[in-house]
Amino acid sequence: MADEAKAKGNAAFSAGDFSGAVHHFSEAISLAPTNHVLYSNRSAAYASMHQYSDALTDAKKTVELKPDWSKGYSRLGAAYLGLGHHDDAVSAYKKGLDYDPNNEALKSGLADAQSAASRSRAPPPPLSNPFGDAFSGPEMWAKLTADPSTRAYLQQPDFVKMMQDIQKNPSNLNLYLKDQRVMEALGVLLNIKLRTPTSDDMEMPESSPSPQPPERKRPAEAEPEKEPKPETEPMDLTEEEKEAKERKARAQKEKELGNAAYKKKDFDTAIAHYTKAMELDDEDISYIMNRAATYLEMGQYGECIKDCEKAIERGRELRSDFKMIAKALTRKGTALMKMAKCSKDYEPAIETFQKALTEHRNPDTLKKLNDAEKAKKELEQQEYFDPKVADEEREKGNEYFKQQKYPEAVKHYTESLRRNPKDPKAYSNRAACYTKLGALPEGLKDAEKCIELDPTFSKGYTRKGAVQFFMKEYDKALETYQEGLKHDPSNPELLDGVRRCVEQINKASRGDLSTEELEERRAKAMQDPEIQNILQDPVMRQVLIDFQENPKSAQEHTKNPMVMSKIQKLISAGIVQMR
Repeated sequence: MADEAKAKGNAAFSAGDFSGAVHHFSEAISLAPTNHVLYSNRSAAYASMHQYSDALTDAKKTVELKPDWSKGYSRLGAAYLGLGHHDDAVSAYKKGLDYDPNNEALKSGLADAQSAASRSRAPPPPLSNPFGDAFSGPEMWAKLTADPSTRAYLQQPDFVKMMQDIQKNPSNLNLYLKDQRVMEALGVLLNIKLRTPTSDDMEMPESSPSPQPPERKRPAEAEPEKEPKPETEPMDLTEEEKEAKERKARAQKEKELGNAAYKKKDFDTAIAHYTKAMELDDEDISYIMNRAATYLEMGQYGECIKDCEKAIERGRELRSDFKMIAKALTRKGTALMKMAKCSKDYEPAIETFQKALTEHRNPDTLKKLNDAEKAKKELEQQEYFDPKVADEEREKGNEYFKQQKYPEAVKHYTESLRRNPKDPKAYSNRAACYTKLGALPEGLKDAEKCIELDPTFSKGYTRKGAVQFFMKEYDKALETYQEGLKHDPSNPELLDGVRRCVEQINKASRGDLSTEELEERRAKAMQDPEIQNILQDPVMRQVLIDFQENPKSAQEHTKNPMVMSKIQKLISAGIVQMR
């Protein structure tokens, strides 16, 4: 059983699937915990993923189990070198050469380690890395957090570890250029666009990272020495493993041909290549994911959903990266959204997006979920829209209002608005109900919505003014009534509202309020942002001082209508009293 898991690990390693290799080697180790070769192989896989701390742990275990095996010291040196512990790497390679003096891998590793150690002790050459400043200081993390394209990556430990490694030594950037996340981060830090991501709907199917083009050097500029890559020796393969490796290589080639056809929008050819890749290698769900993306682009949503479900099922069997499972779920949800014709059709799409987010919280998936929920709500409103039923419900509400059964009236007005959310009369009537029930904030909100829908409808102003009057905001109520009179100058309710507001304002001006009323009005006024702004205004502070101490200046202030308007607000609020 351990040999079988080892063989799978070797095949995954050879195909470049290092996380898969780690999984299989770990399974083998659980079955044969004293096999030094398994720890050595897993150390190589960790090193290939730049997870050098884990690689070092396994390398130490290898040497502990088999102290006279030279390859263990090769793994140990590679891990130390990856961590930047150059002197320890030199010691590891030298010790390995004590056991196997002619080992070329150890000799090469020793030379690289000694060169790196020498450079680490020397002062850094000027302009050794043109991007060095981009990774310095806390500003780096602030920029990555602020940009939506990189913010999510900060929740991924391997990305954070890579960025910390680059920050410690910017020359290590060369080690991570194949990681698309690092390239995106570099673009954010340099304020340039290195890559244009595409939406899931127009997504290029998954492909292997392409090699970066060589950087163009300035004239007479010395090329900085590159940090040596820790060596990862190939595994010894059986015939069966060689055949598996060959099949994986052929599958990868088919995938690349499929990607090329996809770019040309030759979808039928792309489908054929991805299908062939799936037949050659059923342990890589990226092939079926690519085919699903192609079906999605072709509008064959049913086929896309089938492939996504296969990818999810197979991915769970293979214990694939949770991000790939989330991606398959997101793609399935996208196809379901495309197929939706009514509000209920969005429910399975929403559920699928929610499942994807439990696997991996991706901003793109979250946006798709929000879009689906919004579309569902809009369709529900459209499907429920019925002006005739809305009028019937409003009339039922009116009957209950006349009977002073206000909760029942609210229920029918609410149903009326669900049937026709653009009816100002239903908002006006419900505002009146809320006012009777003492639910003043709800009444104010409905009255304002009524005015928004029909600014010429006088009832909206009488409802709003009444709520403000009961809230003892007499200045605001007066403004509302006066605004309503602009549209209906002879409306008796608006005129009566103005009269009652003026009475209350004059009552405060004459000082006719009781001590309790005055304190209550002041306390309420001090919570009003408008009153707070008036009191904090330096000009108004001086005006108030002049009214107390300088009558001549106070007379000048009374000629300014804006100043007097603010003073009147303070008087109405009980903050200022005129004697």
